[in-house]
Amino acid sequence: MTEEKISRRAAMKKTMNAGLAAGAVASMPHWILPALAQGETLVPFSDMPEDFSRGPASPGGTHFMDTRQISDFYSDNMDFYVVQHYGQPQVDLNSYRLKVTGLVENEKEYTLADLRAMSQFQIDAGFECGGNRSALYHGLIGNANWGGVRLADILNDAGIKPAGEEVVFFGADIGSELIRETEVEQAFARSLPVADAMRDVNMLALEMNGENLPQFHGRPLRLLVPGYYGVANVKWLTQIHVQDRRYMGRFMGRDYVTLKREMIGDQERWVENSVTKIQLKSSIVRVTRMGNQHKITGFVLNDGTPLRNVEIKIDNGPWQVANLDPRATQYSWKLFSMDWNASAGEHTLVSRVTDVNGNVQLTEEQMPEKVSRWENYAQFPRTIVISG
Repeated sequence: MTEEKISRRAAMKKTMNAGLAAGAVASMPHWILPALAQGETLVPFSDMPEDFSRGPASPGGTHFMDTRQISDFYSDNMDFYVVQHYGQPQVDLNSYRLKVTGLVENEKEYTLADLRAMSQFQIDAGFECGGNRSALYHGLIGNANWGGVRLADILNDAGIKPAGEEVVFFGADIGSELIRETEVEQAFARSLPVADAMRDVNMLALEMNGENLPQFHGRPLRLLVPGYYGVANVKWLTQIHVQDRRYMGRFMGRDYVTLKREMIGDQERWVENSVTKIQLKSSIVRVTRMGNQHKITGFVLNDGTPLRNVEIKIDNGPWQVANLDPRATQYSWKLFSMDWNASAGEHTLVSRVTDVNGNVQLTEEQMPEKVSRWENYAQFPRTIVISG
């Protein structure tokens, strides 16, 4: 049996143990089961190329999943999306140390054994790349069960001094940057204000779907900030540094920065912001056919704010409430589906999500004008042709 199959079986077992008895499988919504059941076919979208495909994850490469083939609540470790900016460093596990430095009462060092000996917890969390987009079927995405140490325990252990305002996370992945005509070496790094860093859901992750953290995903240790875009979740984590000012490295101050035209008071201005919390987003990613019955499937991601509902509109018809996967948790992705008695011809499908505060996923026309490619969260209409 291959490692991939073992991983998938472990994820499925974990799903079943999360309150779903094996005898209840037959009554589950259809989309919880494997993507294409016997006799079920995938209906292609007419706004995407028919030969759309993606290869397997490879060392040092970017990987996105084919969201039309989502089959499990937990993404397989080998199919969860991969993006890196300075390669994928091989960290020596025997000599590995996590350092905590800066404005703390006690600078600390932790071995992997030290971290594993601390109190552990698990959390389901899904996220996407800040540059995820419809051209990739929104495939820069994934959902997993993560296990590790609370970041707050590490910070409390070191003791943040009153002057500490920002917590910076440095990875072992290092690259060369040309800054003001000077070649400098920089580690990938991101930061959080102290108050955000102290959230009890933030994790230093050692495990992913019950396995040691894979190399593609930051072995041996990565930061996990539930509700934030993937860029915040620093991989191959080696140092946590507390300082008294905002960190302005490339991936906080120059890249992964949105540029949007917004109203500031009564003045229209261009505003720059670091990509941080996931914006309210849903997307339809699959339509399947079983006999004469069709099913529409998609996902929701957001910052963890509870949802009111997800709705689907077909052509110029009314918004219809879709079914949400009951296994969804606060920070996981939320899969949704709706049965559709489709008529022959071309149709336009779109979804929207509303949270408990009444915030509704915006249309493209309602979005602020922006020139950066980050945070693509407007409603995503899809076109499809149903044969007679």
